[in-house]
Amino acid sequence: MSGLDTVMEAPGRKTAPAGPPTGRSRFALKPYALLWRREMTRLRHNPIRLAMGLVTPLLFLVVLGTGLDAASSNLGKAQLNDYRAFLFPGTLILSVQAPAIAVGISLVWDRRLGMLRQMLVSPFPRSSIVLGLALGGATTGAVYGLLLLSVGGIAGIRYTPMLLVVVLEMLLVSLMFTSVGLLAAVTIRQVETFQIVVNLSLMPLMFFSGAMFPPNGLPGWLDIVVKLNPLTYGVDAIRRTLPGPDILTSEQTRLLLGDWQPPVVVELGLMAAITAAALGLATYRFSRSQ
Repeated sequence: MSGLDTVMEAPGRKTAPAGPPTGRSRFALKPYALLWRREMTRLRHNPIRLAMGLVTPLLFLVVLGTGLDAASSNLGKAQLNDYRAFLFPGTLILSVQAPAIAVGISLVWDRRLGMLRQMLVSPFPRSSIVLGLALGGATTGAVYGLLLLSVGGIAGIRYTPMLLVVVLEMLLVSLMFTSVGLLAAVTIRQVETFQIVVNLSLMPLMFFSGAMFPPNGLPGWLDIVVKLNPLTYGVDAIRRTLPGPDILTSEQTRLLLGDWQPPVVVELGLMAAITAAALGLATYRFSRSQ
């Protein structure tokens, strides 16, 4: 055998085996895929939950929107040409928040049933578990939003390529809700307490977000609360992006901070910053879970 065919090894030194990559990248992505698929399986096998999750947004849009639109027209004091179109962005937010928050509830139940312990002893990084749950919840919420968006024609929404941007905005808002829900879930250990905290938080956030009424010209205290509510900027970004009646971008409905109207990019950046902060805190607290 020639010297070219002979491999000299130092004592105790191992040579790396030749062949394909070890698959570390696939292993790192596996928890994201598994947890995302778990949420999609829950969604697919529970059509009743999917249907019931759309009841409240549709009631807001069809009953409240049509009723107030007709009432204001009859009184001759209509300041919004179509209240259903104005209300539609808020109903989109309403449709994505419940399924996104449900991921936090499922995590609290996992702790009670012992499933969380199995996650903690898995070989996957704990940060990947949190991110996998967040992606699954955000996708579920976006599915609800897509279903409501498909009937947007009743509010005068036009079906144009611009709706793809709206879908991405819904996904970001859904991810924000999921991240905040996971942060609450890794902090609160009792299911009953978690549900009370979530219910007491979500309704004020919706009512003081400019989803039900224009965000300008409000009494002093209410104006301050609306402008401090981060959800206000998510509603405004979707309202200004939706292709539809002029009321969506009119002087009456635009959000003003003094004389300045925040660009949509800035509003989305605020949503992304809140999402990143909530995910970071949730990951930190989850990594310290026992």
